[in-house]
Amino acid sequence: MVTRGIKQLIAEANAAVYTVSVPDAMVMHGDSDVVFVDVRETVELRQAGSVAGAVHAPRGFLEFMADPESPLHKPELASGARLLLYCASGGRSALAAKALVDMGFENVAHIAGGFAAWQEAQGPVES
Repeated sequence: MVTRGIKQLIAEANAAVYTVSVPDAMVMHGDSDVVFVDVRETVELRQAGSVAGAVHAPRGFLEFMADPESPLHKPELASGARLLLYCASGGRSALAAKALVDMGFENVAHIAGGFAAWQEAQGPVES
């Protein structure tokens, strides 16, 4: 029996991590001290594109890609830059940001509303 559903888990994650609005994220876009991290699945990127310049680290592999000891490690995730995560609508990115905080990352946030909100605000997208 489920005792803590996904809504509760996302609410807990949102309470534990910093959330950035799309307008604030758009100001940060292009800043060399910020790495945009797309935690959506590959099929989602193929269908809709991604934030221009984002690093792709699917939610199911994020912890492996963030860990320097892992053979799947992505150096961009351990650069010391602020990691700004997003998914389609904000749920997975909240959970992903919380996972990184739990791993010891300190400068992590996620974008409120995810890629849908980014597109709605006409943020830069690449295919």
